Amino acid sequence: MNNRLDQSFHFASTALSLRTQRQAILAANIANADTPGYQARDIPFSSSLKRALRGERSASQSVSLYLTARGHIAANASVTPPLPLMYRVPDQPSADGNTVDMDRERVTFAENSLKYQTDLTYLSNQIKWMSSAIQG
Repeated sequence: MNNRLDQSFHFASTALSLRTQRQAILAANIANADTPGYQARDIPFSSSLKRALRGERSASQSVSLYLTARGHIAANASVTPPLPLMYRVPDQPSADGNTVDMDRERVTFAENSLKYQTDLTYLSNQIKWMSSAIQG
């Protein structure tokens, strides 16, 4: 049963995770709009989502902590490989080498926010549907 629930929510949760990471990248672009030499970045969302759904990106490496005393608690952490960042080609290069186009960044940021909200609504409706199926 758990496996079926995981499969049901896998697409929406993966899309939400990628949208969150993309939003952080776009926010960094906006924050560095006046930084000389800053190169605007983005991720190819659809290809990143396809790779994540195939499990290519989920291959995380395990990192264990070095214990200096016997009383320390052993812990492991997983490190997820970074997303393939791409640099944007500016329509109009600036004199200081900054490639952030604020109009493009604002539109992309708003579009990503709207799609994030849509994915969140979809996931919420899916949870409600599963809950009503379990109860009834």
